[in-house]
Amino acid sequence: MSTTGAIPTPATAPQTEPVPAHGVSFGEAFRVWLRVALLSFGGPAGQIAVMHRIIIEEKRWISEARFLHALNYCHLLPGPEAQQLAIYIGWLMHKVRGGLVAGVLFVIPGVIALMVLSWIYVIWGNVSFVEGLFFGLKAAVLAVVIEAVLRVARRALKSRLSVVIAAVSFLALFLFGVPFPLVVITAGFVGFVAHRMGYPIGGSGGGHASGDDDLLGETMPEHTQPSLGRAVATVAIWLPLWLGPVALLMAFLGSDNVFAHLGLFFSQVAMVSFGGAYAVLAYVAQQAVDVYHWLQPDEMLTGLGMAETTPGPLIMVVQHVGFLAGFRAPGALPPLLAGTLAGLLVTWVTFTPCFLWVFLGAPYVEALRGARSLGAALSAVTAAVVGVILNLAVWFGLHVVFRVTVPWQGYGMNLSVPVPASIDIAATVLAVAAAVALFRFKVGAIHTLLACSVAGVVLRLTLGSLS
Repeated sequence: MSTTGAIPTPATAPQTEPVPAHGVSFGEAFRVWLRVALLSFGGPAGQIAVMHRIIIEEKRWISEARFLHALNYCHLLPGPEAQQLAIYIGWLMHKVRGGLVAGVLFVIPGVIALMVLSWIYVIWGNVSFVEGLFFGLKAAVLAVVIEAVLRVARRALKSRLSVVIAAVSFLALFLFGVPFPLVVITAGFVGFVAHRMGYPIGGSGGGHASGDDDLLGETMPEHTQPSLGRAVATVAIWLPLWLGPVALLMAFLGSDNVFAHLGLFFSQVAMVSFGGAYAVLAYVAQQAVDVYHWLQPDEMLTGLGMAETTPGPLIMVVQHVGFLAGFRAPGALPPLLAGTLAGLLVTWVTFTPCFLWVFLGAPYVEALRGARSLGAALSAVTAAVVGVILNLAVWFGLHVVFRVTVPWQGYGMNLSVPVPASIDIAATVLAVAAAVALFRFKVGAIHTLLACSVAGVVLRLTLGSLS
């Protein structure tokens, strides 16, 4: 039979996902974010540098001005700014799912690595080799934190007012125990008011720059434009995801259970952890050690050393805090299972709100590109963070160099005073060696931490007990 005039029916072709106007497919973005996650060593400074190199210099997804504008917003948020920056850029490029992939991948390697190290710590922590490994880590961390103070100070203290803010923040925390969130919020308010009154702080709000050589350009895609309905939906989804598990734990286990305590405390921390990991860790360490007694000061230092040597945000150290708390108060569960679940709970309530903050606020921040008030508030917060990190360095230093400290109160002050006879010579030598490596010979933080870990093992095996 003749088929002349019949309309041919083509074979069904596999449907491919449409590529966005900027030309970056979701699959390509997934591979790029996985690469960023696996290279995200060295704390927030190193992680932001990795993102800048890959996203801006190599891939040219967004402009330098847009990158810095997003980073400024993330600095103003509570939580790890590097992960939030990844969420923000992922959201810019591929909507909510892009932010989800970027943010989740950013923390997965660190979650796995730190959990493995926590298991090793509680199982073999009393073995000479492992004890020496962690001894070297916590001694080197002191030098790393001091380097962080100087690095942030060079960037933040660009005016007399910023120096005053940093000094007052340190004294308020170190001498008088003013609550950390109050220090940071007050600094941001001072920066905003000072800008309105014409006093220089040292920062700027960014501004537009030509996006001719980047893929996204300076346009605002539909999903980046502010929408009340979208904002309400974001809160309705992410708030229950964040706090729902905590409410369930309190309902079924009671408010006195260690899991409920962990969920509540670290949910509060997620709301007030402005200024990055170094800033909030002093608050977390003091509460976890002195109030809840979940771990000892040297164990907090050990956890920080673990987080420094693994990929992902430095605030991941809170997973180690949760692990030890659950391991030591397991209830009816096996200790290792309780520790694992507690560590994952703390990780959940720490990082889930980051998605809420970014997805809720980013559309409005995109609309406000060019505003300088945000930059002034950011500069003041960053100046306060210098004082906060200095407080952390002093707190850590006292517990690294001296084995015993005693509390002292008077004239409204609340201090931990070291006992001179308890000085730890080996730890002091390692800390000084780490400082020389970092400052004199410009050795990277990762290599310094690893070298001190090896030195700690050698000292432990040759000299015996290090405590």
